[in-house]
Amino acid sequence: MLMLSAYIPEMILTRRELHRYPEIAWTEFMTTQTVVQRVRDLGFKTVLGKKLFDETHAFDRQEKVIKGAIERAKAQGIDEGLLEEMDEFTGCMAVWETGRPGPVTALRFDMDCVNVQELATDEHVPAHEGFASKNEGLMHACGHDAHTAIGLAVAHWVKDNADKLTGTIKLVFQPAEEGTKGACGIAYSGNLDDVDYFLAGHIGVNAKLHEVAVIREGFMATTKMNVTYTGKASHAGGSPELGRNALLAGCTASLQLMGIARHGQGETCVNVGTLHAGEGRNVVPSKATLQLEVRGENHEINQYMQETAERIIRGAAECYGCQYQIDIVGAATNIKADTELSDIVFESAQSLESVKNVYNLSPKAGSEDCSFMMRRVQEHGGQAAFFLFGCNHNGHHQCDFDIQDTESMPEGLGVFVGVLKRLHEAK
Repeated sequence: MLMLSAYIPEMILTRRELHRYPEIAWTEFMTTQTVVQRVRDLGFKTVLGKKLFDETHAFDRQEKVIKGAIERAKAQGIDEGLLEEMDEFTGCMAVWETGRPGPVTALRFDMDCVNVQELATDEHVPAHEGFASKNEGLMHACGHDAHTAIGLAVAHWVKDNADKLTGTIKLVFQPAEEGTKGACGIAYSGNLDDVDYFLAGHIGVNAKLHEVAVIREGFMATTKMNVTYTGKASHAGGSPELGRNALLAGCTASLQLMGIARHGQGETCVNVGTLHAGEGRNVVPSKATLQLEVRGENHEINQYMQETAERIIRGAAECYGCQYQIDIVGAATNIKADTELSDIVFESAQSLESVKNVYNLSPKAGSEDCSFMMRRVQEHGGQAAFFLFGCNHNGHHQCDFDIQDTESMPEGLGVFVGVLKRLHEAK
């Protein structure tokens, strides 16, 4: 087998090119083109467009934003035939069938960026070395550019070693991880229902450079909600009694939501992030919109938080005679990984010479949307695991986020390939 070092230069170049052109959730058309063209050139079968998703679980797809991204992609020279195949859905699953009996393994790599303006000073390595974001107000400030590039390097390795492998390997390039919007639609699509082993990873988070953390259990289940209150406008001085005040409904709900009783069986979290309402100082507000999230240490506790939030939202509407609508725009569950596969990940990390510390971790904060993919695989008897491969950073989603790509990315690649070797090398 070729040494992994053979794949590193191309992987780093790919990451830096992706870093220049970040795309937010559900708009990753140019990134998807890069992925599809690369994996097809290698000989993978592909699943893309609506075939990759159960559309009812593809959360928070904003038509205006997606249409605008399609027009930008056309202006940037996207292949029109491929764009038609995508059918307004980004993402791709690359499938390699060896033709020999063996397990089905899926690896997941997310693709989207965040709404952050990248730091432009020379102290920031991407700016200094000329690969900082060219898309105003957007930045790969969470490392998903690295994840995608690692996935493509894994694809290259699979192609080069196909004659020594068994079973089927699926590489899931997932859009819309931020806000936990994209994984659930893939989980419910049926594309993972034959998977025996599922593995995902993330750069940074708690792990420092040259560390690998295996997540045995943790992260929080979460539900993201958008709420719209519709009241009735009236003149605030002349006929206030005829109005139905949506702003007050929104304010009342916000205050009550933040006071939800915490759960005695585990950690909870709630946050109302935005509240927009009103037309003018002398008009009874007819519309209010809220963006909020709840979290719980496990699925059951999060369900309690969600149901309580929905009851409060409904009650505030009744208080002020308003109509209301709740839209679920994101969701994740907690992670409980399988011991056997987690041990293989642990041992694969230990085998890498550059990795100085491998440890188990059970984070109590944050959420990870591929948890629904993991749960789907586990529900039919498969195994799932998740790991972190480290970098030194000042915080994800920050304008100066960086990953020391020449040192961190080879370790992520090494873990993924190490696991594939254990599961798929012909005996």
